Amino acid sequence: MDFDVSIIKGGLSMQKFAKGFLVGAATAAHQVEGNNIHSDYWAQEQLPHSSFAEPSGIACDHYNRYEEDIRLLAEAGLNAYRFSIEWARIEPEEGKFDAGEMEHYRRVIACCKAHGVEPVVTLLHFTSPRWLIAKGGWEAESTISYFKRYVTYVMEQLGDALHYVCTINEANMGLQLAAISKRFRLMAEQAARNAAAAGKSAEGTVQVGMNFQKMMENMKYAAAENAGVFGDPQPKIFVSERTPEGDLLVMRAHTAAREAIRAICPHVKVGLTLSLHDLQAQSGGEPFAEAAWNEEFTHYLPYIQGDDFLGVQNYTRTLYGPTGQLPAPEGAELTQMDYEFYPQALEHVLRKVAKDFHGDLIVTENGIATADDTRRAAFIEQALAGVQRCVADGLPVKGYFHWSLMDNFEWQKGFAMNFGLIAVDRTTMARTPKPSLAVLGSYAGE
Repeated sequence: MDFDVSIIKGGLSMQKFAKGFLVGAATAAHQVEGNNIHSDYWAQEQLPHSSFAEPSGIACDHYNRYEEDIRLLAEAGLNAYRFSIEWARIEPEEGKFDAGEMEHYRRVIACCKAHGVEPVVTLLHFTSPRWLIAKGGWEAESTISYFKRYVTYVMEQLGDALHYVCTINEANMGLQLAAISKRFRLMAEQAARNAAAAGKSAEGTVQVGMNFQKMMENMKYAAAENAGVFGDPQPKIFVSERTPEGDLLVMRAHTAAREAIRAICPHVKVGLTLSLHDLQAQSGGEPFAEAAWNEEFTHYLPYIQGDDFLGVQNYTRTLYGPTGQLPAPEGAELTQMDYEFYPQALEHVLRKVAKDFHGDLIVTENGIATADDTRRAAFIEQALAGVQRCVADGLPVKGYFHWSLMDNFEWQKGFAMNFGLIAVDRTTMARTPKPSLAVLGSYAGE
């Protein structure tokens, strides 16, 4: 059993994880650093008819305040920090690498280690260099070699200081968005007089902040504006509706990156992360749930079985009935993202994944968007109880990273979503740890 002595917390028995189990929080560069001016997202945020609720701007100014943020994480007891390196900073122009930006990330890693925090690095978390998208983006064969070149450069510079690297965040997101976007268009057609409500319903079924309604309204304008910026009216950014060929191209990019990492740093454990729902079939819904799981997970197995670990990212469940996907149950508690509050989903997904993937498992994202931090604390306690049951049953779960370390830029949703363990004042950038941060930290082994 990989946890030790019980302590009493909130009147309930709670067990710490064993020493060495990663208990941490996660961020993504674009969502927290600020001024990511060479990226595709930055460019799209500035368009006159952008689908973004607001631009990222200085985000949480984490680029300048990372030392304070890592210190707060460590002081609360957390022992690991998952963050991403921004490709658009490292290679702002094709073939031109910025040594100064590389030095910045070297300092972030050193800061983690100075505070006894294990750095877990993600090499691509949704955002890409603007120039890459102008050359065909995530549907272009050339992206595989460009990504491998970037990964090689980073690992040559930083690899000696790392033990865990995620190549690509939520490699399956493009197919999920394609399915959701298709469903949204059908819903909008069926409910033309109430399209806003239809959009809200669709957005709550994908684990990323999207404004499908605004995207539909702006489509004819955005096409021309995107063509002006990227040379393509429908640029193939990482978070775009993906073709089956593009889906496998992402897997091939991961495989190429994995080979590069192992050649340069054989000591580093490498994997990717997937966005996974707890797919639950009600009577008659079994074929739909099975097809969804194949699309979300199973068909990737040939590309990831050679990985050292899989990053499991889960926020909620999805229900299926005899006609397909169902809404959340009547009266269910919904988060700010319109996800059902269902922390039990994580345990279910870990157990299901472990049947087919035989490497280590790390929960690289799990969390809740809510302004009520007592619900976040409850979510953490229930989710981690499930993780501990998995560990007790012998599943190779090696860590848990909560999303997110701080309230941040939730992509197209802007700054309205409260996912953080730390509050950030949008005017002063002052940090205020929430009680949930200490709750999570209390689970880390001594």
